[in-house]
Amino acid sequence: MNGIRQFFEQLRNLDARDVGRWPFVFRALAVGLVFVIVTGLLVWQFVYKGNLPDLRKVEAEEQQLWNTFDTKQRKAANLEAYRQQLAEIERSFGAMLRQLPGKTEVPSLLVDISQTGLAAGLQEKLFQPGSESRREFYAELPIKIRLTGGYHEFGAFVSGIAALPRIVTLHDIQITQGDGTRRSSGSRRGVATPTDELTLDLTAKTYRYLEESEIAEQEAQAKAATKKRR
Repeated sequence: MNGIRQFFEQLRNLDARDVGRWPFVFRALAVGLVFVIVTGLLVWQFVYKGNLPDLRKVEAEEQQLWNTFDTKQRKAANLEAYRQQLAEIERSFGAMLRQLPGKTEVPSLLVDISQTGLAAGLQEKLFQPGSESRREFYAELPIKIRLTGGYHEFGAFVSGIAALPRIVTLHDIQITQGDGTRRSSGSRRGVATPTDELTLDLTAKTYRYLEESEIAEQEAQAKAATKKRR
C-alpha cells in the first residue's frame, strides 16, 4: 500500500514543464502512451480510413448476398408447390390450346359460324373474313358479320357460338332497327308488309395455333428486324 501511495504522490508532483526531471518509470510510461496514441492515429489515417470505402462496399455486398440467399431459401422451401402450380398451368394451357384449330380446320370453322346464324333463324346479310394477324404462338382471324332477325334469334345465335368446340369471341356488337320487308303468308298475291326486324352487326374473332414452320419464320423475321434497327 505504501508503494502505491508513494507512486501516486510522485505522479501528483510531476512538473509537465520539466519532463527531463521525471523519474525513469514515468518518462517510460509517457513515451509509451505517446507511442500508442501516435500509432493509433496512423492506423486510423492510413489503414482504416483508407479502406473504409472498400469496407462499406463489402458490407453492402454481404447484405445483398444475404438477401439473395434468403430469397432462394424461400423459393427452395416452396419448390414443390411451384412445381404443382406449373403443372396445373401447363394442363390448363394445353386444354386451351386444343380448342384452337389448325390451319386446315379454319374453313370448316367458318362454315360452322355461318351455319350457327342460319340455324338460329337469322338471315345472313354479310359474312366477310378479314386479314389474319399473327401473335406469339397463335393467329387471329376477324370476321365481319351482319344478321337480321329478332332478339330471341340473336340470343340463340350467341348461345350457339358459345357452344362451338372452338374458341370464337364476339366484338363490336351493334343492334339497330331494321327496315326489311317480309311477304305476308296470308296474302294471295304476297304483298310486302313492313316488319320490326333488327339488324345485328358484329365482328367475330376466331383463333388458330401457328405451326412450327410459321413460328420459326416469325422468329426469323423478328431477328432480322432487330438487326436492321441496329
